[in-house]
Amino acid sequence: MATSSPITQQICSSLPPTSSPTSPIPSPILSPIPIPEVEDCLIYDRHGVGITFKSLYQNHKAIIIFVRNFLCYTCQEYVEDLSKIPQEMLLGANVRLVVIGQSGYSHIKAFCSLTGYQHEMYVDPERHIYKKLGMARGEIYEEKASQSPHVKSSMLVGSIKSMWRAMTSPAFDFQGDPLQQGGAFIIGPGPSIHVAHFDMNRFNHMPINDLLQLAGVQAVNFNRHAKIINI
Repeated sequence: MATSSPITQQICSSLPPTSSPTSPIPSPILSPIPIPEVEDCLIYDRHGVGITFKSLYQNHKAIIIFVRNFLCYTCQEYVEDLSKIPQEMLLGANVRLVVIGQSGYSHIKAFCSLTGYQHEMYVDPERHIYKKLGMARGEIYEEKASQSPHVKSSMLVGSIKSMWRAMTSPAFDFQGDPLQQGGAFIIGPGPSIHVAHFDMNRFNHMPINDLLQLAGVQAVNFNRHAKIINI
């Protein structure tokens, strides 16, 4: 199913002070995001303990990133770059960074170990939030669609890596629906949504520095050793 609608919606009226005048500005919101419908949905941590979705953003601004599945090499490489964001930088801006997957909770520990990710991670195994927020299922490619700057592997090499991890994991499964796409949101404090980005395909992640700057956090240099960029 093709679409010509923008994939990123900026709901806040202006960029935070840290944003550069040349930073890409998302398109204005075209339709409401049904946050009230998902605020009481449960997400689960690595121990299988459930918390409500709204608890992520009730008292803090939160960058919440939904990934496709834990075997997806593009998601792995994106989360590897998320792991380079210093925790003290997020604490200083009073912003939470959360990744949500759609596998069983038993896969969280291994995925965090694989990517080096030490921020918050949960799962929505029944994809209730994915579905209610309208995240795409299937892949849409458009000529002008942006590609993730965080994906380093080619599709061939990445796909081989993903299949090898599936075959060598304790339980052979896709660790989530392989057709489900993700997205990124900046929400809070409270139910206010500032940015909503819906991935169109596996390469269509919102650049991490765009998310950081729109959330009022300093940008990061995603070279081997991450450094904070003074703006």
